[in-house]
Amino acid sequence: MIPLVRRIARYAAAGVLSTALASLAACGSAQSTQATRAGHPDSPVSPSSAAPAKPSPTTPSKPPRLTPGPGGLTPVFTHGPRDKGKTVAFTFDADMTADEGRRAASGEHFDNPELIAALRALKVSATVFMTGKWAETYPDQARSIGTDPLFELANHSYSHYAFTGDCYGLPTVTADQVRPDVERAYTAFAKAGVPHPMPYLRFPGGCYDSQVLRTLAPLGVTAVQWDVVSGDAFATDADAVVRQVLDGVKPGSVVVMHCTRSAAPTTERVVRAVVPELRKQGYRFVKVSDMIGASAGRT
Repeated sequence: MIPLVRRIARYAAAGVLSTALASLAACGSAQSTQATRAGHPDSPVSPSSAAPAKPSPTTPSKPPRLTPGPGGLTPVFTHGPRDKGKTVAFTFDADMTADEGRRAASGEHFDNPELIAALRALKVSATVFMTGKWAETYPDQARSIGTDPLFELANHSYSHYAFTGDCYGLPTVTADQVRPDVERAYTAFAKAGVPHPMPYLRFPGGCYDSQVLRTLAPLGVTAVQWDVVSGDAFATDADAVVRQVLDGVKPGSVVVMHCTRSAAPTTERVVRAVVPELRKQGYRFVKVSDMIGASAGRT
């Protein structure tokens, strides 16, 4: 989330329960993505040599992760290699907090199926960082995203409460609630029918410290930040967001955007404008896992 998360803070809600994380180390993803199938516009393989078989989400390979940081701390990934071709990773935060279920039931849209449809139509691989509450509220959409080989689904906490103090005005969880909050999100994904969520985590508000990295280290996750802020949160001028993304992207960039219509109503239009322009510039769209796999120090 970007600094405008201050305005999201009023949506935050309490309630974090501890649950067991079933075997995170075994989490995987269908790594043979649509990006390597014949005809995919971002494929480095020619259509004549690309394998036509659709990857099966039931037979995942082990997703790449960064090696732990000093002292075994959770590693933090910000961008991919700058010198290995013009790749860019679009990431979308599917934000929803515990008290927003009532508002969703009354008609407010925290999902954005039109955005997901646009990504599919444009054949753009992407990584979706989802809160557990979002998955509970939109289980069919969570399952659809989590079983589509074009995408990968990763953890954005359950509650979207900050893990540190002074995080753009977000309420916080206590230190002993941080790990259960992440675990509870994985449990929500499993209940929604997501078979292989990725061992990647985006912190609520993007806020963390060494204590948080130490607390989460036993889970074996890689924390994923970004190097390009799209500015789509609460934006009403799609053209301004388009310019900000195009001005910021460089080889290996990770772009943060949002998959919530109520908080980011212009994102679909932004994607439809940015994707063809970046392709004209020679960029390929990849997932975060592809970038981590291409980075040094991975496991």
